[in-house]
Amino acid sequence: MKIKLNNAYLLSWEVFLLYCRLFNLFNFLQMRKAFYGFFFFVLAFTTLNAQNKIDKINLTYGEELPDDRQKIVKIIGENANKIYALGLADKEDYFIKIFDSKTMKLLSSKPIIIPSMNNKEVDFEDIFMLNGNLYAIGSVYNKSDKTFNLIGANISENGVLSNNTVSLFNSVVAKKSDRGQFYFKQYNNKGDTLLIMHTALFDKEDAVKYEVKLFDQQLKTIFFTEDKVQFDDHKKDFEFMIADFDLNFQNDVFLVINESYRDSKLRQQIEKFQVHAFKAANGYKKEIIDINIKGKEIINCELMANTKNVLKLVGFYSSVRDNGKANKELKGVYNATINLNTNTNDNLKFNEFDYETKVKLLGERKAKKGKDLKPLYNITTLIEKEDGGLIVLSEFQFYYVGRSSGIGPIAFTPVTYNKNEIIVTCLKADGSLDWSNVVAKEQDATVTTVSFVFGFGARDGNFTVGGAIAIPLGQMGKGPEYLGAIPIYHNEQLNILFNDHVKNKGITSMDEIRSLGNYNNAVPTLFIFDKQGNITRKDPEEVVKNELVIRPGVYFRKSDNEYIVYSSRKSKDKLGRMILEE
Repeated sequence: MKIKLNNAYLLSWEVFLLYCRLFNLFNFLQMRKAFYGFFFFVLAFTTLNAQNKIDKINLTYGEELPDDRQKIVKIIGENANKIYALGLADKEDYFIKIFDSKTMKLLSSKPIIIPSMNNKEVDFEDIFMLNGNLYAIGSVYNKSDKTFNLIGANISENGVLSNNTVSLFNSVVAKKSDRGQFYFKQYNNKGDTLLIMHTALFDKEDAVKYEVKLFDQQLKTIFFTEDKVQFDDHKKDFEFMIADFDLNFQNDVFLVINESYRDSKLRQQIEKFQVHAFKAANGYKKEIIDINIKGKEIINCELMANTKNVLKLVGFYSSVRDNGKANKELKGVYNATINLNTNTNDNLKFNEFDYETKVKLLGERKAKKGKDLKPLYNITTLIEKEDGGLIVLSEFQFYYVGRSSGIGPIAFTPVTYNKNEIIVTCLKADGSLDWSNVVAKEQDATVTTVSFVFGFGARDGNFTVGGAIAIPLGQMGKGPEYLGAIPIYHNEQLNILFNDHVKNKGITSMDEIRSLGNYNNAVPTLFIFDKQGNITRKDPEEVVKNELVIRPGVYFRKSDNEYIVYSSRKSKDKLGRMILEE
């Protein structure tokens, strides 16, 4: 049967078919558009959350932070399902930043406004968490009575300081240029006490004064001591050093001093090496513990107080010539153990750097000649092992202050920080050497600052406080915090995570590594040590382009294998949680 259609119907049918084709094409285009939209969404989401995965390091991030020019310079702590951090913008504007613990999402960012004191501007020093409460600390110099004052106040989550300001220190000093510095410590992030020390030089008196105070969670003084130590500049090669200060789980306070000089008549190096102990159970009465040193010079010292009422002292020492003059170079690592029940030094061991370690650091030619290391290595981390031994991490640290430039009273000064190779020294429980090795890395960053202030490691003539370089908060957020490393000790295994040049993949030799130039393009690497000190290097299998870079200078250690970290690249910033999986 034939069906005859007139032209009108034929035209309508063709239009209908054309409409169907267009409809199908439209649906296809819509589907393809939706597909590509979904594809690019997945791709973007994957790129956003892609990680340079290394071995068992599990790193998860929250949302990207707003581009508000605020860089995180300190992760204060975690409490009540919130993470608290300190942000910095424009060199002197500080912010209290709060994140959700689970999602790492930014909940708020409020400016910290510190009111003036007696019509004088207060310099922000730091912020601490004590039993879940936040306290901002600031300092101000009073010219009329030559006092360097430290004040503290509770700060709300909105950045508002309490009207009940606490006067922490009113330290009498010689003059503004010798007003000294304040140093802060907490025990293991325990967060219920705060230990603060102030030191200042009295040049005309040839003396240094130090004050040490311990505060409770309301910033009330628990303990206070002060002393003024006289210098004797007539002695040859005289040096006085407040090497370290610390507190333990019982809120006992410890201070290490080292006074050294050369007796030219006796042709000997004289070392006065003491621990000043202030124990809570003894009413914080001063107890002096002498450590007898002969034929060697102490270069620096770090304290570690454990829960077994034992105090361990670790540091570098140098050899002494026959005429009593110290060589000032690093011969090796010493370890002194003090039994706090009896205030006695149970053992004192000097461990010279072995030949293999010197070859890695100096080269074979110098190692064969018995050369010692330059005194540019500072102890950054002490880790107590399960057997009572110690793992000591000593990093090459050096800073260079360039020539200032500027017009009028404001001068801009470039400061270059170098943080290179790390010497890993493993000591047995008796203080003797178990093994040592070297983490090969080479890093530097330059900061241009209006004024350069030394951190922990200040030195003025023959007076020294500490040894390691601490970068001031005001210089963070601009590069130096990309340097250094994050040590992770878990299940009797040491892991060291740091940023490295992408072309250093698989390299563990000092002679072959490339210097990390642009830290924005750095990739993470992990050095894993077995119980004999052998290194296994782990790198990302595939480098993710434009991936966020961890800032090892800004992290919070929550447990042996869990850390809160801060990562960024250019204007992109995120807070993350890093876990070393079992």
